[in-house]
Amino acid sequence: MLSVVEVGGTVDPRFAPVRQVFESLLASQRGTGAAVAVWCEGKWVVDLWGGAADAAGRRSWQADSIVQPYSVTKPFAGVCALRLVDRGSLDLDAPVQDYWPEFLAPATVRHVLSHQAGIVALDRPADTELFYDWDRMCALLAAQQPEWPPGAAHGESALFYGHLVGELVRRVDGRSLGAFLMDEVCEPLALDFFVGLPPGELARAVELTGLDMEFERRSVLGRPALYRRAMDNPPGTRDPDVVNSVRWRTAEIPAINGHGSARGVAGLYAALLEGRILSPALLREATTAQCEGTDAVFGHQNAWGLGFAIDGADFGMAGLGGGYGGASPPGRYAFGFVTGTMGTDDRAVELENALRTCLGLPGLD
Repeated sequence: MLSVVEVGGTVDPRFAPVRQVFESLLASQRGTGAAVAVWCEGKWVVDLWGGAADAAGRRSWQADSIVQPYSVTKPFAGVCALRLVDRGSLDLDAPVQDYWPEFLAPATVRHVLSHQAGIVALDRPADTELFYDWDRMCALLAAQQPEWPPGAAHGESALFYGHLVGELVRRVDGRSLGAFLMDEVCEPLALDFFVGLPPGELARAVELTGLDMEFERRSVLGRPALYRRAMDNPPGTRDPDVVNSVRWRTAEIPAINGHGSARGVAGLYAALLEGRILSPALLREATTAQCEGTDAVFGHQNAWGLGFAIDGADFGMAGLGGGYGGASPPGRYAFGFVTGTMGTDDRAVELENALRTCLGLPGLD
């Protein structure tokens, strides 16, 4: 029998089915809780949370709880670079070497933003400590030979996207990616999302649960050989002792270690739809597929824009463990789902399909 979990927050009566699905999903989760938020046609229509905030159940998920949604972080990194493109400080088709002279791969800024640069794995074994040394990580990435000629294929730079983009931002602007994101995007737009969690925010962080052998087995099932090389070196990204540590949460690892609320995630996409972050022309380009086909790292069919995964007219990004943030311009909505219990993308899809049914839109596959 499923347990009953108290749900907090608000939902517009029109979207009551989203709450029903969320309640069912929460009841089925065996670890920490989750949150979902939806902005639609200019207003917030869903903002729900529930479950535990730690594995022991001593803390409850609150309105201000935040959690790491893994790769849902990547578009937050991408929009930082895109703002510099809008200003003319970065040229999408310029070689990365124009801004980062030590970078050896013949990739353009566009290649980096659209996961076409080929810098997805390190040849030399590294330890977890590398994640905490920005300069050493960037030096290794600059010296790394790409897995394919840049532009000839695509594959998600699962662990390194944030460093590749973030170092471009730092070289051009001088600020770290986390500082740029806070100053230029999250603070002005009141988005509850951080890359590099300030010590004063640590008490709000939800513990990640379900990072066990069964989750690991499911994660690698059917993946190409490159997947292991791209995901396991440096190690630690799926180790609960690492990702739930203060050191990890306060570091800047902008491919995966953002921390935020569902409303903070959805809020990024709401602001994009409202034209509050990027110019209309650049947003159109960023949300147009730059490449599509088989992802060389993950092995599935996908398409990449500039910082976003593209699905028809919709754009966004899923994360390891089941989180998702995205926007549907035709549906005029932005969606965010974050969870502390690691699992598949099915929960986010089920919630978004409930939303789409309320809007009279066809469901997602």
